Amino acid sequence: MSQSERASFGSKIGMVLATAGGAVGLGNVWRFPYMTGENGGAAFIVIYIGCVLLLGMPCMINEFIIGRHAASNTARAYSKLSNGKAWKWVGMLGVLTGFLITGYYAVVSGWCLEYIFASVAGQLHGSPEYFKQFFADFSANPWEPVVWTVAILLITHFVIIHGVRNGIERASKIMMPTLFILLLVIVVASCLLPDASKGIDFLFKPDLTKVDSNVFLGALGQSFYSLSIAMGCICTYASYYTRQTNLMTTAAQTCTIDTVVAILAGLMIFPAAFSVGVNPDSGPSLIFITLPNVFEKAFAGMPVIGFIISLAFYVLLSMAALTSLISLHEVSTAFFQEELHISRKAGATIVTVSCSIIGFFCSMSLGKWDFLSIGGKSLFDIFDFVTGQIFLPVGGFLTCLFVGWYIPKKLVKDEFTNWGTLRGRLFGVYYFLVRIICPLCILAIFLHQFGVI
Repeated sequence: MSQSERASFGSKIGMVLATAGGAVGLGNVWRFPYMTGENGGAAFIVIYIGCVLLLGMPCMINEFIIGRHAASNTARAYSKLSNGKAWKWVGMLGVLTGFLITGYYAVVSGWCLEYIFASVAGQLHGSPEYFKQFFADFSANPWEPVVWTVAILLITHFVIIHGVRNGIERASKIMMPTLFILLLVIVVASCLLPDASKGIDFLFKPDLTKVDSNVFLGALGQSFYSLSIAMGCICTYASYYTRQTNLMTTAAQTCTIDTVVAILAGLMIFPAAFSVGVNPDSGPSLIFITLPNVFEKAFAGMPVIGFIISLAFYVLLSMAALTSLISLHEVSTAFFQEELHISRKAGATIVTVSCSIIGFFCSMSLGKWDFLSIGGKSLFDIFDFVTGQIFLPVGGFLTCLFVGWYIPKKLVKDEFTNWGTLRGRLFGVYYFLVRIICPLCILAIFLHQFGVI
């Protein structure tokens, strides 16, 4: 496929919503709230926003530049810009990372569908112990999680095979506004609960005594995770950008949407949690075990409202998961389509079938097949650890070196300024961050995870 024949987004709003949808996901609605709860609330948010500006945006622009200039899948993009030298393996790492994340991320995404079904069926009622046992029984079930995993992959497949404009862009134009509306409805309902002000204070009144190196490095890691850096998604979507796309503005818009969704997720969860006396640092179990109990208690006198809010929350969660899953799926689909010279449908089918198999084994490792574990970690946890704590920081670090030290500065500046048609006043700041600050910060995240610093 030549560059002139390559698909592109049909509108600016569609492009921004698709890119933001690729970034917005369970990292915002699930991981960000519990990270905030575990790290002191508002102090964590302030540091997180700083990390997005200093780390997230420059790294995002890196991938925009590589993807748009090469106008090809992530692996081929790095190969083109390095003339086939060793840097091509950084692109291959991005594709592999996206592919593996698609497989195990689909498992968690499938859980969201199960909770929609459970809400409609009236199963999310009972004591805290009931909700804990409900999740334990479901996740250990030998077939139910697999069915939901395959179901959400098939929904993703349906979107992907319809192409960039009629599939990804059209779905993003529907799902992202719907996600915002649902989020705002739940935020309003949560903030109107008794004693909700305690949750609002928790989010917006920084307690600097909570700040230490762990909070700072946790915020760095969360910004990386939340913005989908080094997963191949951003680079792949940028390959569909036109030459007129303002990369700096697009990065700013994407990071803003992503951060707003994350903060709104906190506003959705913590006022309700404080209203019923639930600890805000409930960790990863927050949305599947703690929150059903929160909704049950908070709306005990209004069962219909409680049902609507609970259902809306899990629909919201599923949409957030789906927008990210679409972008992850597209990374591998574009790779197979272009490298094997096959149709988009055939490429998407390879990805859907392969990731269904990965999802099957990851899901089974959490249940009956506990032999699928290494060193006490399930296959699911291994995939999560290897991709999230090794591949992502390594890929982001090497991409900063690639853009900052290998690619000619003139090429980087031409892309940043749209070949001199934009003023590019912040190029010097961006280039300094990419060459010096971002690699050092990412290296700090990586070393901290292994207890080196």
